[in-house]
Amino acid sequence: MGETAGAGRIAKGTPQYRRTSLAIFSCGFSIFALLYCTQPILPLFVDEFHVSPAQSSLALSLTTITLAVAMVFASSFAEAFGRKPLMLGALVAASVLTLLLSVATQWNQILWLRALAGVALSGMPAVALAYLGEEMEPQAVAPAVGLYIGGGALGGMSGRLFVAVLADYGSWRIAMAFIAATGLVSAVIFWRALMPSQHFVPRGLHFSGLAASLFRHFRNPGMVLLVYEGFLLLGGFMVLYNYVGFRLQAPPFNFSQSLAGLVFACYPIGSLGSATMGNLAARFGRGRVLVASILIMIVGLILMTPDYLISIVIGLAIMTFGFFGAHAICSGYAPALAEQDKAQASSLYLLFYYIGGGIAGSAGGLFWSSAGWSGVALFSGLLMTGTLIAGVLLARRAPSQ
Repeated sequence: MGETAGAGRIAKGTPQYRRTSLAIFSCGFSIFALLYCTQPILPLFVDEFHVSPAQSSLALSLTTITLAVAMVFASSFAEAFGRKPLMLGALVAASVLTLLLSVATQWNQILWLRALAGVALSGMPAVALAYLGEEMEPQAVAPAVGLYIGGGALGGMSGRLFVAVLADYGSWRIAMAFIAATGLVSAVIFWRALMPSQHFVPRGLHFSGLAASLFRHFRNPGMVLLVYEGFLLLGGFMVLYNYVGFRLQAPPFNFSQSLAGLVFACYPIGSLGSATMGNLAARFGRGRVLVASILIMIVGLILMTPDYLISIVIGLAIMTFGFFGAHAICSGYAPALAEQDKAQASSLYLLFYYIGGGIAGSAGGLFWSSAGWSGVALFSGLLMTGTLIAGVLLARRAPSQ
């Protein structure tokens, strides 16, 4: 049948499909490895740069916030300059910035490099999905998107684990250089494997229409609730993952950097949560399953409260399961609630989702400094309670959309 079919689009099972899948998988892997690579070493930043836990968390929060803001504009740049050039440039730029991070000697340099990395990484997520939608046959899109998401989950977990181990047995600078090298290798794979767009038509830059479409969604009460939901959802999750390493490296556990980093092995459970709750939502409606997912998160948080390692690990795993289930449902809610400009609705949800994670992730450091894990758990619990309230209201407004 040849490499492509259906108006020249890439067909599943062809050599071109396998090459494209490899490129997209490596793209997803590197995005999340580069994004979250500083999370396991936040305690090391406190020691080396003499900053507070809240300040150290800016090494991750700034990246997520700048990613969120820049991602809204990245889609417009992709419409003007093409898919592959923007994605390749983003991956190379983020990798180079992470390499520079490995030799930074001042805290303000760390923050600037991480903020710029967020801007660079914004050129990947939405553009990658747009490329698949344009270049692949309809039946080939879903499996390729699954590979992209799977690569992201694996990259997020592997990046954290590798960084924790390398930082423990070498230094955090070696760990950052390793992640940067991984990103550059992925960029080469991406460049060689991904064919240039065949169905892309340049449209020019039109930021005025973008702003109008984003603000239009704020007249939709359902979208307002969803934006509020996303803001609090990642916030409550990010707080726990940011400071669980601080907890495990402090008394009574006194874990090493690499041992504390093993908690990130809970992350793949999120893929199970996403798939499971997504299937249940198809049967029982998004609203009900969203509320159930948030309740699961709260149960996980409660289990993490005692100073027992097994309780912390099980609680973290349960909370991760619930979080990814809730995020998957909210991601589906965005285009369903929007009356028009559905792609922009998804961008708006992700904008506030990442901003919420960035702000709460850093604010949690104030609670850690003042009250330890009890303060962090209280803060996360308040965020999850707000998420639950928004989820209930959203379920009443659009129970099965």
